[in-house]
Amino acid sequence: MRSGIELSGKRVLVVGLARTGIATALFCAARGARVTASEDRPESQVAEAAAKLRATGCALELGGHRGETFLAQDLIVPSPGVPPTMSHLAAARAQGVPIWSEVELAWRFLRGRLAAVTGSNGKTTTTALIGHILETAGIPMLVAGNIGTPLISRVEASSDSTVTVAELSSFQLETIESLRPDIAVLLNLTPDHLDRHASFEEYVRAKARMFENQTEQDAAVVNADAVAAQYAPLRPRLFWFSRLQRVASGAFLRGEEIVFRGDGAETVLLRRGDIGLRGEHNVENVLAAAAAALLAGASPDAIAAGVRSFAGVEHRLEFVAEIGGVSFYNDSKATNVDATLKAVDAFAGNLLVILGGKDKGGDFTLLREPLRRRARLALLVGAAADKIAVQLAEALPVERAGELDRAVRLAFEHARSGDVVLLAPACASFDQFENFEHRGRVFKQLVRQLEQQHAGEPARSS
Repeated sequence: MRSGIELSGKRVLVVGLARTGIATALFCAARGARVTASEDRPESQVAEAAAKLRATGCALELGGHRGETFLAQDLIVPSPGVPPTMSHLAAARAQGVPIWSEVELAWRFLRGRLAAVTGSNGKTTTTALIGHILETAGIPMLVAGNIGTPLISRVEASSDSTVTVAELSSFQLETIESLRPDIAVLLNLTPDHLDRHASFEEYVRAKARMFENQTEQDAAVVNADAVAAQYAPLRPRLFWFSRLQRVASGAFLRGEEIVFRGDGAETVLLRRGDIGLRGEHNVENVLAAAAAALLAGASPDAIAAGVRSFAGVEHRLEFVAEIGGVSFYNDSKATNVDATLKAVDAFAGNLLVILGGKDKGGDFTLLREPLRRRARLALLVGAAADKIAVQLAEALPVERAGELDRAVRLAFEHARSGDVVLLAPACASFDQFENFEHRGRVFKQLVRQLEQQHAGEPARSS
């Protein structure tokens, strides 16, 4: 039984007025809470949100946070972008004020089962694929979380028969209390967000919190081939997924077949040829999604049909266009070094890679050998360009492009027929863009403009 909360009459502070904060404030206000929304940006930058919240009776504190407000609450819900170490939050925590992430609050009201997905890379693709398979199987489902729609926005649509598939980030998991997924999927763990987390170990602890409230009735799906295996939980039923080995229980690749092994019996779910997504990392994502979907009630036939019909997710190795024999791919979601390594590995060679943005503490030297083997040129943009240039020194030719539009133009000028221009930045986008989606949309717009300019031209010589 979930530990609910009566919001009516409660003093609730929502910190941060991005998408999640707005959804949380509206949710609490609709349930009779006395909501205050605190935002350090001035009203001129959040005017639309401010008007919407005032219309529902929310109080607003804009242009800075007030410490006394934090201490006068029954519950504080910080947005994912607000670190839990913020001084006002620390003071409130010391006074005994509960501080919950939005997903913790949402879970208290959510009906049906929850399948949660986390990891350093592949979360969005795996979350979307699980949802697509369940939809193909005719199982009522919702998709939410870090994938774009706050979990709290999906509460009203949930029912006792619903499976809600939620992508959860380390930021969201840092401040859970009772959240308990029926199915929890851990894809992988590589260094990320080290500009927010003090260490890789702290980052991993935040991810592993997804398992801490699970019981023997719940299921965990964990990558057997990666560091994630070291953090497999003890209480829930454990299912592995592996591209490299046969597992005692879970999904694995056997030749060209994806097989699920459970209770000593093996069932072929689909064939590797059913996977339309590029890259070995997407084979792993499919293994994880297939295992989770089977545990949620999907049949093998529905899993195979769902994988075959899955078109992929925007900004994840997304084909944009071919211009004069040069292919352009948008992997703006590659916001860390490991994601870029996976993107590069999805191509045989002849790459011109666009890298850079806001550094999250990544080690770009890890890209040296893969880029030496597969890329002809790296075009650098954004705040991290100088660091990347130093760490890639002599591995391959490097050109500082500064802005994304210039990088796209330069890449096309240098490209030959058969080449691939790949946006896989290995960095966050916040130095030049609102988010990775904005960066990816701008990239696609630039490629479309280039396509119009060169329409009808023959393929370039290779």
